[in-house]
Amino acid sequence: MWNNGDYLNFKLTSVSGRYVTNEHIYEFLNTLDDSFHLNVLGLSVKKRPIYGITVGHGPNRILMWSQMHGNESTTTKAVLDLLNFLKQGSSSVEEILGKVTLMIIPILNPDGAFNYTRVNAKKVDLNRDAQKRTQPESKILRKTFDEFAPDYCFNLHDQRTIFNVGNLKNPATVSFLAPAFDEQRNNSESRARAMLIIAAMNKELQGYIPGQVGRFDDSFNSNCVGDTFQMEKVPTILFEAGHYQEDYQREKTRELIVYALQRAILTIANEEIENYALDQYFKMPENNKRYVDILVENAHVLDNSLRKNDCISILYKEVLDKDKIKFVPTIAEKGFQPGYYFGHKTLNCLNEVDVNWLRSQKII
Repeated sequence: MWNNGDYLNFKLTSVSGRYVTNEHIYEFLNTLDDSFHLNVLGLSVKKRPIYGITVGHGPNRILMWSQMHGNESTTTKAVLDLLNFLKQGSSSVEEILGKVTLMIIPILNPDGAFNYTRVNAKKVDLNRDAQKRTQPESKILRKTFDEFAPDYCFNLHDQRTIFNVGNLKNPATVSFLAPAFDEQRNNSESRARAMLIIAAMNKELQGYIPGQVGRFDDSFNSNCVGDTFQMEKVPTILFEAGHYQEDYQREKTRELIVYALQRAILTIANEEIENYALDQYFKMPENNKRYVDILVENAHVLDNSLRKNDCISILYKEVLDKDKIKFVPTIAEKGFQPGYYFGHKTLNCLNEVDVNWLRSQKII
């Protein structure tokens, strides 16, 4: 059994923060021994390599890819941690790798990662290019899917800080989805298997972040990769790494994604999927969008155009500055009454300290 209590022993500390590119991961990838098959699967628009790592020799084949959106790096850090864990080796690791074969693409969109943008160098959202496959990165992922012939796919993403779980005042720190394969969002054997694996991961994570795991919207879009692979009858799981309290660098979320990945792999390897029930998936609360980064109460004190008790919501804009991500506070909405939005941070304009901070930021 894998022991999550040992996480700090295999966390890859050389890669941290929100800005993660090929340059950050290259040195680690080249420390992998011959049991890890490191390949360049192809080149991006700007001719940056797209790496693929294959490890294990078991019959259950799992394909996972991260940073399809270049500014979504949390799951990249998590798969590096997973690789570092596997690299250390143990009898339990060897046992699992005899049951599964993993193909991991740590950065599918290296140009977007370098520029810290959602889109690739041609400003195309790769997660809307699954059908036409106009971009080299999309073609590489599809070619890998066809040649590797996975039994399961893990589609690894980040989600914004705005999401909460259901109607609770809990951030959606991790969210999952078994994507739909048709407009009616019907179920099937393959989609059901994805749901059962999600139920296993949710049960695991509830021990760490009770009430902070959500279910992502399952609206169907055939241009999305997850929906497309689900249409191919391959159980596909969307991972969304979200916000943990005061964790804007997403180091805690990174750890939680590792635990989820480990649980999913163990559930598949040990054929434990049937230990879970579909209602465990459907009982997971759906995400809502009720969080803001900063909720400013009694904003009429600073802005006389507002009514008494009106609020202002502030969201951080993520800006790349000299290989670091700066979080720039930006007004999102003005002039609403309290009660609907939650704030990761709440300021009150009746408080002089809060007013001074707002003025120092030149927000209001």
